[in-house]
Amino acid sequence: MIAINESETEQVINAQVIAVFPDKVRIEVDDLENFKIAEESLKVGSYLKIADNENAVLIAIIENFQISVSEGRKRLYIIEAFPLGILRDGKFERGGDSLAIPPKEVKPATIDDIKKIYEDSVSSRESFCFSTLSSNNGVKVPINGNKFFNKHIAVVGSTGSGKSHTLATIIQSAVAGKNGSFSLNNSHVILFDIHSEYKSAFPDANFIDVSNLTLPYWMLNSEELEEFFLDTEANDHNQRNVFKEAVLKDRRAKFQGSEADRQKIHLDSPILFDIKKVLEYAIAKNTELVDSGEVYAASNKEKAGQPKLTNGSLHGKLTNFVNRLESKINDSRLDFFLGKKSKEITFEETLQTFLGYPSSGKANVTVIDLSGVPFEVLSITVSLISRLVFEYGYIYKRLRCLKNPKEKINNDAPILLVYEEAHKYVPNSELSKFRSSKVSIERIAKEGRKYGVTLLLASQRPSEISETIFSQCNNFIAMRLTNPVDQGYVKKLLPDSLGSLIDKMTSFRQGEALLVGEAIILPSIVQIDRCTNAPSSNDIPYWELWKEEWRDMDIAAIKAEWYK
Repeated sequence: MIAINESETEQVINAQVIAVFPDKVRIEVDDLENFKIAEESLKVGSYLKIADNENAVLIAIIENFQISVSEGRKRLYIIEAFPLGILRDGKFERGGDSLAIPPKEVKPATIDDIKKIYEDSVSSRESFCFSTLSSNNGVKVPINGNKFFNKHIAVVGSTGSGKSHTLATIIQSAVAGKNGSFSLNNSHVILFDIHSEYKSAFPDANFIDVSNLTLPYWMLNSEELEEFFLDTEANDHNQRNVFKEAVLKDRRAKFQGSEADRQKIHLDSPILFDIKKVLEYAIAKNTELVDSGEVYAASNKEKAGQPKLTNGSLHGKLTNFVNRLESKINDSRLDFFLGKKSKEITFEETLQTFLGYPSSGKANVTVIDLSGVPFEVLSITVSLISRLVFEYGYIYKRLRCLKNPKEKINNDAPILLVYEEAHKYVPNSELSKFRSSKVSIERIAKEGRKYGVTLLLASQRPSEISETIFSQCNNFIAMRLTNPVDQGYVKKLLPDSLGSLIDKMTSFRQGEALLVGEAIILPSIVQIDRCTNAPSSNDIPYWELWKEEWRDMDIAAIKAEWYK
């Protein structure tokens, strides 16, 4: 980027605007080598000042260069620049529609010009910064923290683009106090960590993994219960009806309230029931014998006069359902979900744990390590936690409104839900095994902002994320993307006015990103700051490790851990 302090001398070269388009300004320069400030030459991504009048200057970013040779073999240089906005009376305004023709002069922008654009764009009270301008790391790029976090965010980038470090930087910057320390403040972040990367990045976090995760199955809603316990692809009404009857019967039997309240219990009620009782009920129905209304004849000496029994209406029809329930109940991998603790934990304890208020102490960040959760229950796990957080936001706001009915009340403890590798549990798929998580997260995407619950989606395959969810994002951090399908998908959702900035995604360096959205004054290519504590997502140095001595492995220990 071409920039010096205002006090330094600028060299004036013959440069003039020769064409103006709605999204492009074409400039002719006769001496490109000396069209610079100090010793720094122009390049793609540098900023220009195009004078309109004494009080208004158009700021444009260079997109490409061309060389034109005249008849006399004299070289002329053609610069094409994308207009970003107007510096008018010291303040930056988006858009360049008021550019007069012809403009008076063209000069490289100084560092003071560029800083003015970014630093004056947001008040110090709302300023949130985690990056610098890629073309000049001396320019901080602050954004509006309110507009960034109260709107949904998308971070996309291929493997190795620096996506995990970007997430860590954003969250670390968000939870840091006014003096930069990590003392407890009112920030609340819940991070779904699918590859066990973020424990090192947040050593003081409320860390939950499969060893201490307790997820009560009885808090699932009707859709989640059916998705987990039933073979929904089979569309078997018998198993669905028996399951519903058994759940309601056991819930009502355990309920200690009034009879009127007992009758109001339904499949969505977050009230304890014993899944083993459901299994017993299903086995009973599957083996049921009923009185036919006849008796055995005298010829049958052993049973003469006794009532004849025939198979019940569901006899033998629930075998697959019974086997499915037995398999899940006996699966040790699901102890966190169906074990003894899941029946003992209370609603309050569950909510406190996920919201960062565990018995061990409060924490700004809750990291939920999903790496040990079996894939077949990953969607259900994410769905239940997401739905509980959304419903917390709804109920908490309603309670505050009831206490202050005449005031405009919002959630004063808003929460950011961070979904790492979001395509794993909210894919652009209609398969029933993803239905519950898609419903939960799509609801947050459409309604969560009203209740103080927002999303940050991170993915290396944005084209595989539910479009309903992804299209609700208002702020984008687009890092290097190499897959053409993903590039096209992201380009479709980003603003059309980005010019060729969006085409640079394929060549971004590690940690470099296109930052665009309502929170930033103008779309910018930035370099994300290094995080304080890095996530454990660094590349494995294959070549160096392969050159070392052969290492023996304890296969027995691997087997023992595997069998757990």
